[in-house]
Amino acid sequence: MLAACAAPARAGLSLAQPQPITSLPTLRAPVASRFIPAASASNFLSSSSPVSSSSSSAGRQQRRRWRRRAEGGTGPTVAEAEQPAASSSNSSSKSVPQSDVWELDFCSRPILDERGKKVWELIICDPERSFEYAQYYPNNKINSTELKKALEAVLAQPGARKPSSARFFRGQMQTIISRALSDLGIAPVPSRRCFTLMNWLEDRLESVYKQHPGYSDKASTLFTIDLGAPEELPDALRGEKWSFVQLPLGTLQQELGEVTAGRAFGATLDLAAVRHPLTPDTLVPGVAVYSRRADPLAAWTNGLDLAAVVADTDRAFLILETGYNDRWRYGAYRRSLETTAEAQAWEQAKQAVGGLHFLAVMPDEESEVCSGLWLLLDRRPPNV
Repeated sequence: MLAACAAPARAGLSLAQPQPITSLPTLRAPVASRFIPAASASNFLSSSSPVSSSSSSAGRQQRRRWRRRAEGGTGPTVAEAEQPAASSSNSSSKSVPQSDVWELDFCSRPILDERGKKVWELIICDPERSFEYAQYYPNNKINSTELKKALEAVLAQPGARKPSSARFFRGQMQTIISRALSDLGIAPVPSRRCFTLMNWLEDRLESVYKQHPGYSDKASTLFTIDLGAPEELPDALRGEKWSFVQLPLGTLQQELGEVTAGRAFGATLDLAAVRHPLTPDTLVPGVAVYSRRADPLAAWTNGLDLAAVVADTDRAFLILETGYNDRWRYGAYRRSLETTAEAQAWEQAKQAVGGLHFLAVMPDEESEVCSGLWLLLDRRPPNV
């Protein structure tokens, strides 16, 4: 396991009390390490390719007419708005769900109907995007009953498999989504780990929504994530010491094999969600937490839907973000120029790899056993 985690933790550094940070160790050597400076991170550019927006002259003229009608309250009809989106795969083999986990969004889109009202859309996929579904709705059909009917129709297809859970990231829609899912025996999971769905939404903004005749850049959604002040961490989730660390991606993936095999608590993710070029040698920043009760600590931590670890230099502590908007005071340090610079360097290293980072729970800094390992991605949902 993480035998290289021998990097020394800060003496006396507690998750409950502020203590100084003296070095920025790696998981490979007990020495202060140098993160890739932000100014040198030119290789970490978005790997997503722009979608062509070319269209025929007639199509452009039609869109202009529909936009004028929308601005005057006579845009595309609700029936037209209800048609499945152009990139939807409802008629292909991807229309039949087989995965045990769904990612779901039910929200308004930057499209206006004939009344000048926002068009809503239900989109569903699985983490591998082997299943995709998209359907528009007028704004007078936004309730749990309509959502339940749509989900029932999806599950009524021959060969369809009902998932055990469905993730969603819009807290404002929790009541409607949770009620519809629960009525069908599907566990609703508020979560920011909807990475496949988020990427799909970003793609659809260019390839679908902006190509729609009723598109309006003034109609963007107001349903954004609202992060509150961090709360005190429950005692069961407290460790004894912690360190900023980093590990080559190739080695990190090998360690995550223990998680995949069920020999350690934790979670992994599809690296395609990062949308940044990565190699096995890419250094991934992380936080290592040490505790004599590492196994129960990892078990309790695994009961949370981990989203990200954030170094808050204004408050001089780490924040553990879970679910879609829960935040916890995770670890503190004594503020100084040195500790602030170190925390900033860690955050810069995280952003240099597209928000990718990890959390490790271990008995101590000399241990060759890792009780828990979570691969995390710090990203905000798209404003779509």
